[in-house]
Amino acid sequence: MQQLIDLIQKEGLYLGNGILKVDSFINHQVDPHLMEDCGREFARLFADTHPTRVLTAEISGIAPALMTARYLDIPVVYARKHKPITMPDTVYLTVAPSHTKGVMVDLIVSPEYLPPGERVLIIDDFLASGATINGLVRLTQAAGATLVGIGALIEKEFEGGRAKLEQLGVPVHSLACITAMDGEQLTFKEE
Repeated sequence: MQQLIDLIQKEGLYLGNGILKVDSFINHQVDPHLMEDCGREFARLFADTHPTRVLTAEISGIAPALMTARYLDIPVVYARKHKPITMPDTVYLTVAPSHTKGVMVDLIVSPEYLPPGERVLIIDDFLASGATINGLVRLTQAAGATLVGIGALIEKEFEGGRAKLEQLGVPVHSLACITAMDGEQLTFKEE
């Protein structure tokens, strides 16, 4: 998606160790027009999978997931990192490494919002090693739901996450695919 690639090239900052700072339009400050366009594109890409829920991880995945769910006209559920007192005692829980925090984080979903039989589309901000998305896959499986697709705004292809996720047998789409990050140079996959 050229609009996203252009913003990454203009405002993205490679911080080293595989970390790409896109805080000005995705991760801290959110560009609502960009998220709307990304959501519309994900809805187009995954419409034929007939999802009934969009699942994401708190917090950076919420904006693209919400816009995707809007265009698919289905609910979005996000895995919480901390269990609020409003959540029931029995929950779906897994852990996944946080690439930017350097620690393991909890991913928690209430069974009331991810019941068995749902058709789940996972949408997140990044696809790198695939660890967070695999955590969301485990939550989907624990719920007795069916995974129908995986989408990421930005893929860092060189970290190998796609290869792991493609073994799940569902469509995997990214809107901007980075094949290499070297110094200040980002190399994007040609569409």
